[in-house]
Amino acid sequence: MLGATIGLGAVGLTLTYSILGFANFAHGELITVGAYAALTLLWVVAALAGWGLGQWGPLSFGGPFVLLLAAAMALTAALALGLERALFRPLRRRGTMIGLVIASFGASLALRSLVAFAWGPEPWYFTREIAIAREVFPGVRVTADQLFVVALTTVLMAGLHALLTRTTLGRAMRAMSENPALLAVTGIEPAAVARWTCAIGGALAAVAGLLIGLTVQVRPLLGFDLLLPLFAAVILGGVGSVYGALVGSLVVGVAEALAVPLIGAEYRAAVAFLVLIAVLVVRPTGLAGPRP
Repeated sequence: MLGATIGLGAVGLTLTYSILGFANFAHGELITVGAYAALTLLWVVAALAGWGLGQWGPLSFGGPFVLLLAAAMALTAALALGLERALFRPLRRRGTMIGLVIASFGASLALRSLVAFAWGPEPWYFTREIAIAREVFPGVRVTADQLFVVALTTVLMAGLHALLTRTTLGRAMRAMSENPALLAVTGIEPAAVARWTCAIGGALAAVAGLLIGLTVQVRPLLGFDLLLPLFAAVILGGVGSVYGALVGSLVVGVAEALAVPLIGAEYRAAVAFLVLIAVLVVRPTGLAGPRP
């Protein structure tokens, strides 16, 4: 489950890097904003219409979840587009890659502070219902919500694969990652591809935030705490590779989860990075990167 949520964020991060050409440190905050956007909408709907999350069978949520998911994806995509238009595009036109990275780091700090100011530092929960874990095989118990996280992530990644391989937009995104100048010669506007890239990355980040909020909690440092695992997954899978980011996310997620019962929760991040170092020693370009 952890690998699935990291994967949603890591795919958006690697799309930004491969197509727009810089590491976006503000991507973690998009995850946070997506979670808070859904939570705020839930409060508004509960106050105006008296609706809660409802319940689908063993899941701790019901029909309103679809509304929350769609709204959070739209709002976070709009925020990502706003950052692209107001901050990243002007700097990219000037060719200042270092400036882009520093600007994204500044945007991350600003968004994190705004979230803490608006919603406070304390954690919030979508529901106080206790999810009942069921044993799927000896020694392993999972909740229905956790299985839903993995299932939804699988569906979204299949949809992204279809987008990248079977649509004009997907082909344009792959072409821009290879040669933006040649893409412009064919009559496709690189700026439009950049906007779609930001929107897709923001929408996937929102899904990650909402799923983490449903299964754990929502807090201002949610995205910041995921930032290092996101970069670890992207580097482990091979920078610029969407499918490598997915594999890297699963490796990082499983490594962190196994570290908790084996050596303690305080060392979970260190274990993930030890795995990263071990893989890069053997394959410096990552699991899905080209052979050196």
